[in-house]
Amino acid sequence: MYGFYIAAAILLILVIWLVADYNTLVRLRNMAREAFSSMDVYLKKRYDLIPNLVETVKGYAAHEATTLEKVIEARNRAAGAQDIKAKAEGENALTGTLKSLFALAEAYPELKANTNFMELQKQLQGVEADIANSRRYYNAVVRDYNIKIESFPSSIVASLFSFRRETLFEIGGQERENVKVQF
Repeated sequence: MYGFYIAAAILLILVIWLVADYNTLVRLRNMAREAFSSMDVYLKKRYDLIPNLVETVKGYAAHEATTLEKVIEARNRAAGAQDIKAKAEGENALTGTLKSLFALAEAYPELKANTNFMELQKQLQGVEADIANSRRYYNAVVRDYNIKIESFPSSIVASLFSFRRETLFEIGGQERENVKVQF
């Protein structure tokens, strides 16, 4: 008789553990999705600022059409990306082209002095800071989720219910390089 109670207690403990672990995995996965959605809001703000920035630069540096076209093309590619990896690649390309755009401002002092350009640049810097913060949060949540689904015994629950690793939003090689200052 006691054997039955012991077996029932062990089974009950296993079921409670399974449900608790499953709920933890669901919570972490949803947090990762929510973090990506939050980051996507800031990315959209960035995408919305870029055409205004390009139009402002176009008035001063119309013959720099190649750079302006590259910025718009990179913006459209990043905005149209559907998965994390493609979005990260698009964002890295966009960051590189934006650096080229701001380098143009150095070549055109009257553009640098334009209040509209300065305001757009200031807004973009604020959005860039928000993107960096949300990227850090997203990557932290994804890291915790990935560790959970790879750690024993949670890996058993993860494989039973088809939980998959999420992709980190990594920066590109251009952003990893140190800025070179030349005199």
